[in-house]
Amino acid sequence: MYGFSNAAAHSWHTPSTYGFIAAGVALGVVFAAWQGRAAHPLLPPRVVLDRNRGGAYASMLIAGAGLFGTFFFLTYYLQQTLGYSPLVTGVAFLPISAGSAITSNLATIVLMPRVGPKPLVASGMLVAAGAMAWLAQLGPHTGYATGVLGPLILAAVGMGLVIAPSINTGTFGVAPQDAGVASATVTVGQQLGASIGTSLLNTIFAAAVTSYLAAHLAAARVIGRQALTGLALAHGYDTAFWWTAGIFAAGAVIGGTLLRPRPAGPTSTPARAHDPATTTA
Repeated sequence: MYGFSNAAAHSWHTPSTYGFIAAGVALGVVFAAWQGRAAHPLLPPRVVLDRNRGGAYASMLIAGAGLFGTFFFLTYYLQQTLGYSPLVTGVAFLPISAGSAITSNLATIVLMPRVGPKPLVASGMLVAAGAMAWLAQLGPHTGYATGVLGPLILAAVGMGLVIAPSINTGTFGVAPQDAGVASATVTVGQQLGASIGTSLLNTIFAAAVTSYLAAHLAAARVIGRQALTGLALAHGYDTAFWWTAGIFAAGAVIGGTLLRPRPAGPTSTPARAHDPATTTA
């Protein structure tokens, strides 16, 4: 995360950027190897290596990266571009809260028992990717009703299809002693995705704004510096949302590949020996 954030202030080519990113990856590999050999691992490999649970954790990480990045940039857009107060901005986000709650209940109660997590997570990621592509059309004068409300509702549907099934799948079928670890891993996946996604997308946003200003500096004499800044910010938001759409699209591929079509059912009881007395004609 520090490496990604550092790229916003410096560049991707500085040692403090790629060095910390490489160090983070290396430490992650060391941690995984250590957990595989430890007598009492903090994160038992048997919990993560299950195909369904591993797919659920990866889906939560990707969903966290995209969702929190969306909150981050839309907050700035609503307050800086549209001039909303913090209170009005919070009210403007209510559709995604209400929509995701309704869709999560529908996915958990009605759809999961019938189709399993794979089609729900994959389709939810694709719906969220479509919402981000819609948000990538924002301009400096796009209103809330015309350019934000629709994508928020669409994103709510997509996240409702992803988050609730992923949580259920990530904690399904674990041994009693691993229940706490499985539940914590779901939460860690979401929070880690939020941290990495926000730092990465913020770097991409800052680079897009800077490059736009550098390329259109001469236009400031014609349209004014404030108008040019508004255009540059809109370009940065659009670039960040296109990247977020790509993250969700990758999540659809990863979730569709790792997750099974249906969750593992309860362990069946052994069949009783054939009793001729119970045979009917």
